[in-house]
Amino acid sequence: MAYNDWILDVLADLKTFADANGLGTLAEQLDDTTLIAAAEIASKAEEARAQSDVGHYQSGSGVGGLGIHRRA
Repeated sequence: MAYNDWILDVLADLKTFADANGLGTLAEQLDDTTLIAAAEIASKAEEARAQSDVGHYQSGSGVGGLGIHRRA
């Protein structure tokens, strides 16, 4: 389970409670909220991966990294 996925579990529990207690509108809203939360969590994870990749290549560990000197 990813670091922020716990919030999805909380939202699922809230929806279960809403359904069990006749709070249909709230349950529907929690479905929407769950989709938004999942999208934002995925977006943050993608941003973190992208920043990690940029740092990896900027450190010179990619192709053409440190130690390679070429003259024309």
